[in-house]
Amino acid sequence: MIFDYNVVWDSLPLYMSGMLETLKLLAISLFFGLLVALPLGLMRVSRQPLVNGIAWLYTYVIRGTPMLVQLFLIYYGLAQFEAVRNSVLWPWLSSATFCACLAFAINTSAYTAEIIAGSLRATPPGEIEAAKAMGMSRAGMYRRILLPSALRRALPQYSNEVIMMLQTTSLASIVTLIDITGAARTVNAQYYLPFEAYITAGVCYLCLTFILVRLFKLAERRWLAYLAPRRH
Repeated sequence: MIFDYNVVWDSLPLYMSGMLETLKLLAISLFFGLLVALPLGLMRVSRQPLVNGIAWLYTYVIRGTPMLVQLFLIYYGLAQFEAVRNSVLWPWLSSATFCACLAFAINTSAYTAEIIAGSLRATPPGEIEAAKAMGMSRAGMYRRILLPSALRRALPQYSNEVIMMLQTTSLASIVTLIDITGAARTVNAQYYLPFEAYITAGVCYLCLTFILVRLFKLAERRWLAYLAPRRH
């Protein structure tokens, strides 16, 4: 078998466009997912059973169902209701980009909330005692001490979630978006060369993964330096 480099070269503009679409989906999903995950993470460590239970139920349902099912429910499922089609939300819900970002943001918010909650539970008791000794209120303690510290410690786990979300964006091609995987499907449909099409897509994902991993390593080196073992 001969690898057809000419097809790959001719298709590079399409793959570059797909990479930009993938990065857009990833950035929007992570941004809004993190906004939702922060209060959910705080709710998960609440001592109030109702508050904790609501957050637990949300994360349990979202993490317990496949991402593809969630995407189909939002993109295809909501359209079957006439009330939705006649509502002011329909211009957004009829958009594949909006539905994909909404589904991805909901999915990552559940996983990120559990990461934040776990990091909060792992807070060293000394930090809490020091904050109380300074007379901080509970809200001030979370805002100034516990949450910033927990977010720093959560970086390694969150980096894995970001990489997983990068791979998850490949599902966007199922709802007609031309991301990296969508570009590969287009090239395969045009030239009937699946090997060239999907190998190129795989290389694109590997490049993006490498860049994201390096960025998180730099962030960990800066904000988690105090956790590194001391050299004697």
